[in-house]
Amino acid sequence: MPARDAVSDLIRGNIDAIILCALNDGDSYGYEILKHIATASQGEYEMKEPSLYTSLKRLEKAGFVESYWGDETQGARRKYYRVTSAGALELGEATERWVRVRRIIDRLLKQEGSVR
Repeated sequence: MPARDAVSDLIRGNIDAIILCALNDGDSYGYEILKHIATASQGEYEMKEPSLYTSLKRLEKAGFVESYWGDETQGARRKYYRVTSAGALELGEATERWVRVRRIIDRLLKQEGSVR
């Protein structure tokens, strides 16, 4: 399954941006973020809970997201996350980096007939 591992590696390298993008639609809590990502990937990628919370801690420490406790009106108390203005800037920059890298890889993979 090397191809699957390569896909996971590419996604893993962009997890922070993926989470920022999910939160860019509005404040959310852990399980909801995981559902959003699974739905957005049309079921092709399911982020693991430990990966999510490790990334959220990293993003919060960097000042890209902030957390707060929701009220308990609908069951258990949930910790919500929201994108900060610095996080919105980082999302824009991460998206630009991804587009640039994707363009380069597309060019490299479209080379035909040149074996060196």
